[in-house]
Amino acid sequence: MQDQGRSTRKRTGGRLKPFSNRRKHELGRQPTETQVGEPRFKTVDVRGNAEKVRALATDVASVNIDGETVSADINDVVENAANPNYVRRNIITKGAVIDTTEGDARVTSRPGQTGQVNAVLLE
Repeated sequence: MQDQGRSTRKRTGGRLKPFSNRRKHELGRQPTETQVGEPRFKTVDVRGNAEKVRALATDVASVNIDGETVSADINDVVENAANPNYVRRNIITKGAVIDTTEGDARVTSRPGQTGQVNAVLLE
């Protein structure tokens, strides 16, 4: 269980007394870790009357080339600053550099949160 609420420690390292119990909206979830492959999606109920579409796997990216948006196939993950192991496991996160049919592109969206991969072509 991941708690996204207030920290139990002060800046100095001392303990803070909790003034309330955990609330359901303060609980976090495990990261989605979107992979390159056959498209798979999952809808998640979130706070309020809303849903999030999480991309579990995808092989298509919307690549922006000089103001034009083109749909491109994803071949591979080239670089990922979030975690070096994500490159080996072909996991796409925001900021990852992916190899597409149009060339190398940097991901600008959060596929695990929005369900789609938007990217900008690198020179």
